[in-house]
Amino acid sequence: MSTEPVAPSAAPVTAVLPEERSDWGRLRERARRHVEWVRRDGLARLVEEDGLDPRERIGAAVRARRWRRDHAVEPGTARAAFVVGVQRSGTNMVVRGIEHDPAVEVHNENDRRAFARFQLRDDAVMRGLVSSSRHELVLFKPLCDSHRTGDLLDGLTAVGTDARAVWVYRGVDGRARSAVQKFGDVNRRVLADIAAGRAGDRWQARRLSEASLELIRSVDPERLDAHSAAALFWLVRNRLYFEQDLAERADVHLVGYERVVADPETEIAGLARFLGVGYTPDLHTHIDRRAARVSPLELDPRVRVACTELEALLAEAAERSFRRRDAEGPR
Repeated sequence: MSTEPVAPSAAPVTAVLPEERSDWGRLRERARRHVEWVRRDGLARLVEEDGLDPRERIGAAVRARRWRRDHAVEPGTARAAFVVGVQRSGTNMVVRGIEHDPAVEVHNENDRRAFARFQLRDDAVMRGLVSSSRHELVLFKPLCDSHRTGDLLDGLTAVGTDARAVWVYRGVDGRARSAVQKFGDVNRRVLADIAAGRAGDRWQARRLSEASLELIRSVDPERLDAHSAAALFWLVRNRLYFEQDLAERADVHLVGYERVVADPETEIAGLARFLGVGYTPDLHTHIDRRAARVSPLELDPRVRVACTELEALLAEAAERSFRRRDAEGPR
């Protein structure tokens, strides 16, 4: 038997996520990922998904400038909207046509006026952007702030701003496959930190219910494969829609990705009514009806059962939300 001393095991190291790197580190990581995505999916796909086409950006800026010249609203009268949910749920596809409306001022997560490391800056900054806007609608996409959707709406309503939110969800298999393809095992690493109490004040850990925390700890994310962890992350973040009582709010609309793909005209027309945006077929001509065709993944059985239950609840809630918007008619 060996008598050599056994070295102590290294203490667990908290995973460093992309948004937590230094500015230079994030730039290098983004460049590395872009190279990887171009090699795998092609340059055209990357340009389309990330909105990198300079012609499209310049054209949108010109149209917005002309709209402000001819139709600008008085400062302090713009409405606000938040597009929330879980990353890789199809939010870009769902609202792309609405973002191109020149009456809409858009702030995506890479807009430094509104966001710092993909999270909204101080609420006062956000309110300032809305109150100073000359557009009819100011649209934010704060996916990392989805856990405080109710607070964001209430904060703007308290100062007299008409504010609404659109929660977009995608089926668990499609979302999990897309998340792993785009970001690897990031969800698994952050869930492992949450389970071990190492997550600190990360946005991924904020306002998780005790039921969600108990489930995360019970399945031991360290042992999950990347797709099962991505599904578990989908679960605990989409649960927040119900845990914040958003299903009961008239100022929140739930949109299902697969519903949009199956019937773009009906679903996008309903979304446009909810946001007060004029409907035209251009709002959904980019949507590919084949996008929802995904095969089921082999997920951890405990994760699969919980996800299946939540998918059923979300489907029912999305149908109720659509019927409510349909009954309301135009804004």
